[in-house]
Amino acid sequence: MAPDRIVFAMANPDAEIKPELARSRCRIFATGRSDYPNQINNALAFPGIFRGALDVQAREINDVMKMAAARAIAGIIQSDTLTEDCIIPSVFDKQVVPRVAAAVAQTARETGVARKT
Repeated sequence: MAPDRIVFAMANPDAEIKPELARSRCRIFATGRSDYPNQINNALAFPGIFRGALDVQAREINDVMKMAAARAIAGIIQSDTLTEDCIIPSVFDKQVVPRVAAAVAQTARETGVARKT
């Protein structure tokens, strides 16, 4: 593996690799567990995805809308606060849902799946 490897051990509560072992062998580590930095949890995406889709009465949730959600989440962490232990916002960050919802709704309009403008 590369020396600056990134490991996303996503199984929860027990990841495929013990967090203590992985963190000593990679540069960036993320898991689904809340007791480690960089918790990656579907709660970051789904409330905003559904809110955005519902707001525009989208006929479907397409891959472009999902990518817009991911980019919105990634955009919440500012470059001056980005660290190896802070690559993703907390599930409790109040910016997440509205920013994801806005991005998803806009993308639904752009891709023609929104029934409501």
